[in-house]
Amino acid sequence: MNKRRRIILAIGASSLAVPLSSFAQQQAKVWRIGFLAPRSRPESIETDLYGSFVRGMRDLGYVEGNNLLIEWRFADNNPGRLSGLAVELVRLKVDVIVTPGQASTSAAQKATTTHPVVMINAGDPIGGGFGASLARPGGNITGPTSLVEDYSPKQLQLLLDLLPKVSRVALLSNDFSSAVHSTILKNLQAAAQKVGVTIVPVEARGAQDLEKAFAVMVHESAGAVIVAQNPLFLQIRRQIADLAAKNRLPSIAAYRDYVEVGILMSYGHDNTENYRRAASYVDKILKGAKPGDLPVEQPTKFEFVINGKTAKALGLKIPQSLLISADKVIQ
Repeated sequence: MNKRRRIILAIGASSLAVPLSSFAQQQAKVWRIGFLAPRSRPESIETDLYGSFVRGMRDLGYVEGNNLLIEWRFADNNPGRLSGLAVELVRLKVDVIVTPGQASTSAAQKATTTHPVVMINAGDPIGGGFGASLARPGGNITGPTSLVEDYSPKQLQLLLDLLPKVSRVALLSNDFSSAVHSTILKNLQAAAQKVGVTIVPVEARGAQDLEKAFAVMVHESAGAVIVAQNPLFLQIRRQIADLAAKNRLPSIAAYRDYVEVGILMSYGHDNTENYRRAASYVDKILKGAKPGDLPVEQPTKFEFVINGKTAKALGLKIPQSLLISADKVIQ
């Protein structure tokens, strides 16, 4: 009789095992990440640059709809909206806020000193006031940085290697009053002065200003154009490439994304890698690390990419030295 009772109890316990296990899975922690984007929502996040962050999270075991919820907030290229969106994410009590770009990071910094913030490509994080040092930022902000202002002299040199007779080069910015772009302009002017080249600063605050901006470049007899990196230009890069081609202006930008839509050359860090690296920061913070203890990482991988089709359309012959040094030539 006792033996029979033990069997019945065992069967009862085993029948409870599945639903209890299922309940435990349903109650698993769902992490909430706030993503404060300065741009407009892309048609497809998965195929966009932002998708590199999502894939990075997925590779680390975080899957949207399972154990991850991303609260996307898009400022639609209106910097004035970022502050309100940052406050909104803080009120939602997200576990981490991800901030691509300096403006987003600044907005998050003003909104909170306690929520962890992972910045991506925020320029000079120390000069921007986002940390005490690269090795130990302190506070609540860390992440992979870009230091994009340091690329411009190298970009100028690459243009001159291709176009040694060019004496005037335009610098396209969406805001020269910003800390990053004012630094780019100063660095570029200093490098240009050494080789007898004049830099022509040209602003385009939005897509609607691009045609006028390129008209100014032509009027100022610019022989080439450097596209200063910012989220807006990355989103409207195809329009920039089309106008550069229409006005027959050889162009260079920071990322391969530009070359893939028709810009002549790019030189800068691997942008998709920075977004993937941001996911590893988020992972460490979710596992208990303090942002202030995580070193700010500088880029370690740089790319030089050429669009051979664009060069041919412009009637340019790429020197063998540039072809050899290029990481990729798109045909």
